[in-house]
Amino acid sequence: MRTDRLVAVLLLLQRREQVTAAEVARELEVSERTARRDLDALAMAGVPVYATQGRGGGWRLVGGARTDLSGLTASEARALFLVAGPASAATPAVKTALRKLVQALPEPFRAQAEAAASSWVTDPRQWGASRVEHRPPPFLEALQDAVIRGLQVRLGYVDGKGAETTRTVHPLGIVAKDLAWYLVTHTEAGRRTFRIDRVSSADPTDDPVNRPEDFDLAASWREIADEVDRRRTPLEIQALCTPHGLGILRIGLGDRLDVGGTTNDGRVAVVIRGRDEYTLAGELAGLVEWLEVTDPPGVRHHLAAIGDALVERYGGADGAHRERGAWQRGKRARDTAQDKPGTQ
Repeated sequence: MRTDRLVAVLLLLQRREQVTAAEVARELEVSERTARRDLDALAMAGVPVYATQGRGGGWRLVGGARTDLSGLTASEARALFLVAGPASAATPAVKTALRKLVQALPEPFRAQAEAAASSWVTDPRQWGASRVEHRPPPFLEALQDAVIRGLQVRLGYVDGKGAETTRTVHPLGIVAKDLAWYLVTHTEAGRRTFRIDRVSSADPTDDPVNRPEDFDLAASWREIADEVDRRRTPLEIQALCTPHGLGILRIGLGDRLDVGGTTNDGRVAVVIRGRDEYTLAGELAGLVEWLEVTDPPGVRHHLAAIGDALVERYGGADGAHRERGAWQRGKRARDTAQDKPGTQ
């Protein structure tokens, strides 16, 4: 987007005082011709920029003109414009602060920046989800403040079974996942994570947080999320999948699918994670055209039982024979269609 590039050129001029077209081109990964056009566009837009010729020449801002956004890179400026949009998921305080930053741009860019801000919509609801308005949990702002100020918090919390406890925690960071917010903390029992919508009270103390020197919130959250996934899907099964069925498995199973190497018969070895044998067999029953479970035997037995139940309800011996023949004829037709050039 050219608006972003022009803002990036302006910020580059402020940081370096003088730049050449070649330096702008390298910084923004564009051609020198594009860089010169952008510099000329700044001048035509009324930004006080001028060029000096000869050895040691380049482009400069008249009188060292500056804005309050001099420390931002191009991608950071773009992010500000998008996050400040009226339809974004940012809190009102964040939107207000970002709009003030956008207003610090030179006059020729304000309309373009506001257009960028209104070009982005964030809809956190999944398809088919309730249209109930999602509001930030009551104690989110207080906990964010405690994280920023580095203060311990006396935390009241109601667990999933309804039991309420109170404890002192060291807030290390906050994570937003889907429509939920989580507080990552250090406690006497080690690292703990709390859903903020279950917090019943949050009283900051005057005691500083004991923050591990090597703590990284993003890395810590990845460990937490991986552990949660392992607990929710402790069962692993081994299976073989036809190559053209892998896409369907990826859509249906997501991160619970690990793809291995190709076997001698051309199929692909996969590992699938699930909650238990019966539930996983139910998920995979509709994928038998592409998938063969090899281990554990319990999942194979559940799949066989599901198949028997389907035949009993929908076929009988003669009906099952007819259905099997129709399925085989349909499969041959599908395979033939896939082999034809230009077939989607």
